[in-house]
Amino acid sequence: MSVVLWFSVSAAHAQVREIVLDYATYNPVGLILKEQGFLEEELAEDGINVRWVQSLGSNKALEFLNAGSLDFGSTYAAASLIGFVNGNPIRVVYTYTRPDGVALVRGANSDIESVEDLAGKRVAVTRGTDPHIFLIRALAKHGLTEQDINSVLLQHPDGRTALARGDVDAWAALDPLTAAAELENGAVPFYKDPELSTWGFLNVREEFAQEHPELVIRVLAAYERAREYALENPQEVVDVLVSVARLPEEIIERQLTREDFTNSEVGDVQRQFVLEAGQALQNVGVIDASVNIDETVGALLDPSFLLAVDE
Repeated sequence: MSVVLWFSVSAAHAQVREIVLDYATYNPVGLILKEQGFLEEELAEDGINVRWVQSLGSNKALEFLNAGSLDFGSTYAAASLIGFVNGNPIRVVYTYTRPDGVALVRGANSDIESVEDLAGKRVAVTRGTDPHIFLIRALAKHGLTEQDINSVLLQHPDGRTALARGDVDAWAALDPLTAAAELENGAVPFYKDPELSTWGFLNVREEFAQEHPELVIRVLAAYERAREYALENPQEVVDVLVSVARLPEEIIERQLTREDFTNSEVGDVQRQFVLEAGQALQNVGVIDASVNIDETVGALLDPSFLLAVDE
């Protein structure tokens, strides 16, 4: 993997001593990058340290990015859009997966069978994440809104626990916790929708991207190396996820049947998904009617850095 640099990097490198990235169980490619040390290897000669911070959900990654405590953060797609609309100065520069583990899940003994059955029910959800946005869009598609349910705001692991205990009736879930709830608690994903399936996005702080574009390119080159490694070494992806998520191998294996690492582009397909998600959220009032969704998505998604990576 080589990198095309647009200009001299010596001055920029003199100003950067550390790059901070997140790692998350919903970003297996990022876990491989961390485990294999590809980025550390790439930046060692420049004396740039790589520091890793765990994100427990898209909302946490966005908080860290907004606070400047991350330079690169992992989220799902619609969460990036909401963060950007709300003033978070980020750019989407890479797609690390197309996951299919976002779902609405009921307990083992529940009689919930459809989205319509959620009316009046307690639903665990992590606000500002793609499972939350998936829930909103699913409700809208079936003639309901969030006002028709009782949202219980919990982080993803706590949502799984609340469902298992019977404290909530349903949960807006994501892998690997979806798989864990299925295999360990008998939970049932009762609603999945390919039209609403999301993308895993890597976001960079706008200020970092403006000041150090050559380093963004080098980070993405390392990500590409990790993605290719993940495709070639699926058992190592299982192993690192087992280690970080602290979940049994059978759970991780199920998660990985619902991950697709074959595409890293930030292109027309991703743009169309975020556009449709934004329009749906605007229709239900989550995004203000004054926001120009088309222009906003155009400003958020920036494919130029990945295009500069010479594969």
